[in-house]
Amino acid sequence: MVVQVLSANERYKLDGSDDALFYSEPRFVQHLDGGFRGRLTQLYRERIPTCAVVLDLMSSWVSHLPDDQRYEQVIGHGLNAQELEANPRLDRHWVQNLNQLQELPLDDSSVDCTLIVAGWQYLQQPEAIAEELLRITRPNGQVIVAFSNRMFFTKAPQIWTDGADGDHLRYVAEVLMAQGWPKPELIAEETRMPGPMGWVGGKGDPFFAVIATKPVPSAATV
Repeated sequence: MVVQVLSANERYKLDGSDDALFYSEPRFVQHLDGGFRGRLTQLYRERIPTCAVVLDLMSSWVSHLPDDQRYEQVIGHGLNAQELEANPRLDRHWVQNLNQLQELPLDDSSVDCTLIVAGWQYLQQPEAIAEELLRITRPNGQVIVAFSNRMFFTKAPQIWTDGADGDHLRYVAEVLMAQGWPKPELIAEETRMPGPMGWVGGKGDPFFAVIATKPVPSAATV
């Protein structure tokens, strides 16, 4: 059973129109800077084994996975088919509006690692998504939710637009734990701008991540 965390007001968005309309045209641009993307790829290299089945949830035309790493399978999900079709890392993909339908078309315990990059902030039913992620994740598998301080303001629920960076970390962790995930690891770091500006101390987009690991069931519960 889904444990509700947000109130109706906290789910409210300034732009309440169908998200599929907002994402109907592909955006072949980078939404986060090179400093953030480099740190994200480093995190993936450290945390995702090459034998993993990876789900890139709320994906686009890039997945930020290390170019020199290959995985058992990379499954993509998003709202724009053209972006997903242009993503060379995806072995297969599907389109689904998670604010209208939260059930994921994946088997129980079929995914080793789910990635959500700059996407959680648009979920209006994050509790149901967190429960689905727990269902599809294999024991000892992970969910990695990464984000910065950028957003499409009118499409983000009030819980996100009203909060500061630390609030966002705590909010994601609270929703995951309410659905049965153990206490996640929280990462908050500065990044450095790529190129000459970074050499003299220029800062890039701040990097935040919430990493939750599904426990291995004990003998008593198997």
